[in-house]
Amino acid sequence: MKKQYRSDALAAVHETACDLYDAGVMDRSTLRKFDRMCLTAVHPMKPEDIRALRLREHVSQSVFAMYLNVSRGVVSQWERGEKKPSGTSLKLLTLVHEKGLDAIA
Repeated sequence: MKKQYRSDALAAVHETACDLYDAGVMDRSTLRKFDRMCLTAVHPMKPEDIRALRLREHVSQSVFAMYLNVSRGVVSQWERGEKKPSGTSLKLLTLVHEKGLDAIA
């Protein structure tokens, strides 16, 4: 998945930090600090937050699922609290929350 940055400037900073790490000039713990500073943060989402997000974007569960590359049933389970999104799905939900559905379209 493509990295999502908070801004273009932070993208340049992070890419430089990655190059320094690859060159052996920067250690892994310092690179993690740059990750936290530059990359879009991921936060857990409650079922009602996921539903509100989908409704804010004016899409059905099926369409929302298509954008997130999951099944409609998974979106339904998230909204009912039967399952919790994690990994890539949670990252995509966070991006939609911050920047709208067009950010992942």
